[in-house]
Amino acid sequence: MKRFDRYVLEEILPYLLSGLAVVILLLLLAALQSVIAPLLAKGAAPLLVLRLVALQVPEAVSRGLPIALLFAAMLGLSRLSSDAELKAAQSGGLSGTRLFWPVLGLSLGVALLSFTVAETLVPRAKVQALQVQRDIVLDNPRVLGLGSTGGDSGPGNGGVVLKDALGRAISVAQVQPGGQLTGLRIVTLRDGQSAREVITARRGQLRGSVLVLQDGLRITYQDTRPVTVVRFQSGTLPVQDLQASLGAGDELLPIYQPLPTLIANVRALKARSIVSPRDFTALQRKFAEPLAAVSMAFFAVALSIYSLRSGLNVGLVWVLMLTFAYYATWSVFRVLGETGALSAVLAAWTPTLIYLLAGLALLGVAARR
Repeated sequence: MKRFDRYVLEEILPYLLSGLAVVILLLLLAALQSVIAPLLAKGAAPLLVLRLVALQVPEAVSRGLPIALLFAAMLGLSRLSSDAELKAAQSGGLSGTRLFWPVLGLSLGVALLSFTVAETLVPRAKVQALQVQRDIVLDNPRVLGLGSTGGDSGPGNGGVVLKDALGRAISVAQVQPGGQLTGLRIVTLRDGQSAREVITARRGQLRGSVLVLQDGLRITYQDTRPVTVVRFQSGTLPVQDLQASLGAGDELLPIYQPLPTLIANVRALKARSIVSPRDFTALQRKFAEPLAAVSMAFFAVALSIYSLRSGLNVGLVWVLMLTFAYYATWSVFRVLGETGALSAVLAAWTPTLIYLLAGLALLGVAARR
């Protein structure tokens, strides 16, 4: 690595680390306001809540890396430009476009790291977070009042739907103190469509990875016709990775699935001519969001070259505004894609393309100066 490249990277990397720390903190504060604080107010165990907070960090890192790079590259290159260090480099025979190589090289590393975290740590963290939420619900049923319009539901007055790795939905009418469950209904679906088995039980309790049921009924189906009906006084049902959601949008979304699983799901949906904007958009986001780091790095260098030739000084306020602009456009287009208002490709890639096109426009204007 040449001395100039090292010098540029040494200027950007401290801002990248500090920017990433700030982005992670902001994302965790958003979670604190929407979920964590209400959980604590409802009396959830602090250690379980702390685990839930820690499990949000991998997603914050993956999502925050491209944003932090945009902030770091603009701020670092702006300082080099304002201190006339870039002009000195030009006087020494280096062209302005020489900035592209170290910054774009760093952006490729950031994109790869963001993609790796999203594919390895984030899916596991999300599954574990849903399991922690299950523990929170069973430890203190008062948290089931979260998001309800009727205020505090009190112990045992709320319902919850648990899900396990075998695709079974376990509906619980009431969760009593001590983890006693009442009014259970367990549905196993066939290919995600019709019910293959329905188990109802008056009472139950989770003991490790086994659900103990009492006073229940088991019905199996062929197509939509009941095949067997069995009553039982007590029985056990093994469960795997039992999870609970504390609110709408809290379930394991397609974007949190590993890429091979998501690709297989999308292919299956297309083969059956099922339109699922959330799944289609998630598949595009898997690639668009990490590669946004490259687009942002290109924009930051283009802005630096434009500033150098026009004499424009990009201060901290502009850096923060341009950084926030990506998050705002990403949020809007994500919603448009997941609701089907915009095609998945446009919804996922437009925020990235905006910065790429803006960078090309700045280079075009700078070339005429």
